[in-house]
Amino acid sequence: MNKKENIITEPEDAMEKEYSILNLGPTHPATHGIFQNVLKMDGEIIHEAEPTVGYIHRAFEKLAERRPYNQITPITDRLNYCSSPINNLGWHMTVEKLIGCTVPKRVDYMRVIIMELARISDHLVCNSVVGVDTGAMTGFLYIFQWREKIYDIYEGICGSRLTTNIGRIGGFEREWTKDVWDKIHNFVKEYPKALKEFSNLLERNKIFMDRTVNCGPISAKMALDYSFTGPNLRAAGVDYDVRVATPYSSYQDFEFIIPIGTSGDTYDRFMVRQEEMWQSLKIIEQAIKNMPKDQPTHANIPELFLPPKEEVYNNMEALIYHFKIVMGESDVPKGEVYHCVEGGNGELGFYLVSDGGRTPYRLHFRRPCFIYYQAYPEMIKGIMLSDAIITMSSMNVIAGELDA
Repeated sequence: MNKKENIITEPEDAMEKEYSILNLGPTHPATHGIFQNVLKMDGEIIHEAEPTVGYIHRAFEKLAERRPYNQITPITDRLNYCSSPINNLGWHMTVEKLIGCTVPKRVDYMRVIIMELARISDHLVCNSVVGVDTGAMTGFLYIFQWREKIYDIYEGICGSRLTTNIGRIGGFEREWTKDVWDKIHNFVKEYPKALKEFSNLLERNKIFMDRTVNCGPISAKMALDYSFTGPNLRAAGVDYDVRVATPYSSYQDFEFIIPIGTSGDTYDRFMVRQEEMWQSLKIIEQAIKNMPKDQPTHANIPELFLPPKEEVYNNMEALIYHFKIVMGESDVPKGEVYHCVEGGNGELGFYLVSDGGRTPYRLHFRRPCFIYYQAYPEMIKGIMLSDAIITMSSMNVIAGELDA
C-alpha cells in the first residue's frame, strides 16, 4: 500500500520524458532542397533541431580559383538559381572594382532592370510556395506563369533561362533587341494586375493568416546576432538594404521604399517580399524612363571583353584579344576587394584576392542562405512540425546557395 502511494505522489517532472527522433530531409520534398534536420520531438512539438548541410557541396570557391575570371560567371549561376542574374552581375561588378573599371550609365540601368526582374522572380517563387505549404495551391498555379515570362526575357538577352550566365565583365555582350524591350514593357504593364490578384488571395485570407502570424518569429536583436540580411532581416524591423547602404550600379538614382515588418514572423516575411515586388516594378519603370541613350553597352576593356566577331575576322589586334580572353590569358592587377549586392535573400558578397595572375588567388562567396539558416533551429524550437515547414519556406532557403 505504501509503495503504491509513493508512485501516485511522485512529482511529474521527476519522471523521464520520452522523445522521438525525426529526420526531416535530406530528400523530403517539404524541405525544398537537399538538406537535413534531425528533430527531437515531443509529440508534434519540436523540442530540439539539428540541421545538417553539405549534401550538394560542390567546392565552388576552389573551382573558381582554378578558372579565368570570365569563366567564373557560370559558377555563380548555381548559387541562388531562383535569381541567378543577380549572382552573375554581382561577380562582374567585383572584378570591375578590382581592375578599376567604370561602366557606362546605360549598362548600370540595364543591370538594374535585370536584377529587379530577378528579384521579382525570386520573391514570386518564395511567396507562392509559402502559399502551397499552407494548403493554398491556387496562387502558385496562377502566379508561376509570370516567372516564365521573366525567363523569356532572360532567354531573349542571353539564350538561357534558369542558369543564365548573363552579361559580361564590363557590361553586356550586345544591345538588347526590340523584342526583349517589348517583353519588358509588357511585363511591367501586365504584372501589377496579376500581383494584385495574388495579394487578394492570401494577404487578408484568415486561414493563411492563422497559419503564418506568430509562426517562426525572430526578433531584430536575434536577427542581427545571426547576421541576417535581406527580407528576413527587414521583416524583423531592421531597414538595412545594400542598394541603399552601399549603392552600386547607380541605385542612388532611383526612388524606392524599403518595406519592413515588426515581428519577424512568417507573415511579415511574406508581406515584405510582396511589397518588394511592387518596389522592384517601380524601379524598373524608372530605369526604362530614364535610360541613357546613345551609349555603348560595355566598357572599353579589350583585355577582358570579347571583341565583335566581324572585328576578329578583320583586325589582328581584335583576334589577339579574342584568343587571350578565350584561353584565359588575361592578367588582372594585384589587389583585395569585397563587393556585395542585394540578392534575393540578402547580402550576396564576393571577397576576391588577386596576386596579379590569371585566376583568383582566393575567392569567397558570402551566401545569405548559409548565414541565416544557422538560426533555423532556434526559430522552430517549441513550435509544431507543420509550422516548421512554413517557417523554412518563408525564409527562402535555397540549397544551391546553402552549399557552395
